[in-house]
Amino acid sequence: MNQEISLDATLPATPRGARLARALTVHQLAERGLPFIEAAQVVAELAANAVTHGRVQGRSFRLRLYINHGPTLRIEVSDTRAEAVPPPEAQLPSPQAESGRGLVLVSSLSDRWGTDRGPAPLKTVWAELDLGGPLSPDRGFHDPVDHSPVRLDA
Repeated sequence: MNQEISLDATLPATPRGARLARALTVHQLAERGLPFIEAAQVVAELAANAVTHGRVQGRSFRLRLYINHGPTLRIEVSDTRAEAVPPPEAQLPSPQAESGRGLVLVSSLSDRWGTDRGPAPLKTVWAELDLGGPLSPDRGFHDPVDHSPVRLDA
């Protein structure tokens, strides 16, 4: 399989590291002129899970992005808690639950996703987004989350 490594980063298993993973994804894809809104959300969810459920004191998590000639974007987030594997199918939590919707988002935004174990103690949760189809109206090259309000009277 012909793949180009777009990004390979080791990040701290902290909320700041998860935010950085999202920002790096946006930068890498925007630099290549690729749509990134869905990818940024998938990375945000997988990185948040690695930081929340896969964190081991003193260890980091790893983010890898590949683009192959599909074109398909493959996102991999690895952590060192191989025993903390997500369920094979994303399930909606109860409406009263305050969390637990991340993998539902990953499942709906990606074309495929899954988990690989190893080598010990690693676990990698991956997602693939097919980039070859037409852009939907909400996909684009503009990141509304990163814009700060501009004061016109300043």
